[in-house]
Amino acid sequence: MMNKKAQGLSINVIIITALALIVLVVLVVIFTGRTAIFTGGVDKEGNAELAKYRITEYGQCRPTARQEENFRTEFRDAPSEVEKEQVKVDFLSEISRCDDSGSDLDTCQANDCKWG
Repeated sequence: MMNKKAQGLSINVIIITALALIVLVVLVVIFTGRTAIFTGGVDKEGNAELAKYRITEYGQCRPTARQEENFRTEFRDAPSEVEKEQVKVDFLSEISRCDDSGSDLDTCQANDCKWG
């Protein structure tokens, strides 16, 4: 009688492959979660900066909600601290522009700012 061996993968190879796949999935889940946590932290930092400006810098004529959202987005997407600082400087310039644009509703709104 001839001795024939099956041509296939051994059980050890199948188990090791399955374990490697499980580890890979776990790593993807961990890093994806960490990215979400990091993004949430950066969003909170942008919101904190905006709240600080509302309290300390805003006058009667102030940037619109769209301009504030642009600040949050640009701050969140800035790849370095230097660029985040530049986003802050640019937004402070926008606050000053609105503040200097007038002391009445019509002038404020004509300069793409919000009164109140």
